[in-house]
Amino acid sequence: MSISYRAGTFLTVAMAAALSVSTALPARADGLTVFDWSGYEDPAFFPIYIEKHGGPPDFAFFGDEEEAFQKLRAGFKADVAHPCAQSLPKWRDAGMIEPLDTTKLTHWNDVLPGLKSMKDLMTSADGTAWLIPYEWGNTVLTYRTDTVQPEEVASLKAFADPKFKDRVSIGDNVDDVYALAALAIGVKDWTQMTDEQFKEASEFLREVHKNVRLYWTDNTELSQAMGSGEIDLAWAWNETAVTLAAEGVPVAMKRDTAEGLSTWVCGYVRLKGGEGNVDQLYDYLNAVTDPAVSKYMVESWGYGHSNAKGMAAVDAAVLKEKGYGDVETFTEGTLFQSPLPNELRQKMIAEFEKIKSGY
Repeated sequence: MSISYRAGTFLTVAMAAALSVSTALPARADGLTVFDWSGYEDPAFFPIYIEKHGGPPDFAFFGDEEEAFQKLRAGFKADVAHPCAQSLPKWRDAGMIEPLDTTKLTHWNDVLPGLKSMKDLMTSADGTAWLIPYEWGNTVLTYRTDTVQPEEVASLKAFADPKFKDRVSIGDNVDDVYALAALAIGVKDWTQMTDEQFKEASEFLREVHKNVRLYWTDNTELSQAMGSGEIDLAWAWNETAVTLAAEGVPVAMKRDTAEGLSTWVCGYVRLKGGEGNVDQLYDYLNAVTDPAVSKYMVESWGYGHSNAKGMAAVDAAVLKEKGYGDVETFTEGTLFQSPLPNELRQKMIAEFEKIKSGY
């Protein structure tokens, strides 16, 4: 809601070298530490920050939001983190984040209206701002077009079809896998999932498990597996098909399955207890939400950017091709990964661990 997680593959050699020494460091008083999905250290996402400060911030990485939550709860220190919508209430209620000062956010008023209006995404009922949206996209059935015919993947139930035994990959990510399972059993609003539907969704994932060759943890891993022909079918982010197609690999997204696809929105929050420089924190948030980033985000990663002005400047044909022609209708017919009741999410986490272990 990674390639290195949702990763960019366009680092220059010089910048990659600079970044290699700035990972997994604790937040420091004279700098900034960003706790992120691996791949978002791509300097093309924050050129204004680099220009102003002479280099990137420090980065530390997580594989999914539950891992990030547990690490932060155990005392890990950073200044900025990158959760998605479904995790925001949990992080806020746990006291891990603090409000953003919107007067210091240069592009706050340029956030796409369709994202601003999503319940509990950016602000709480009293108007307090907790997150600034950054990117949005899908988790979607993705397949090798040279070994799989479109009619074979007309339904998400293809993931459980024995013909794809040992040829399937889904993420090692509880939110994405239960989004898949909920869609497969006909549920579009997972916040209303009943106990019976949860059981049905979990049984579907057990059937899928029989076909899984790889639970991917980052998009590099998945892209390598699909690129080599090891995997025919994946539940993946937009980025996978975009980057593989650019490399000439015959891969496509199947957006029009009978059950649909999943939609997510992610953004940045200010972590409580961060020891880094507050001015640099807002410099970073302003850099990643700058309209100049939109074109790169859409064309190279296949995701939508939160800045309305930046998205409006992207060629309309490119936006349509990537699926971002109309943000107002983007979530129609999808399962939006909105915040879940905590009890249900904890059940999903526990059950998914059992499923991966073969139980």
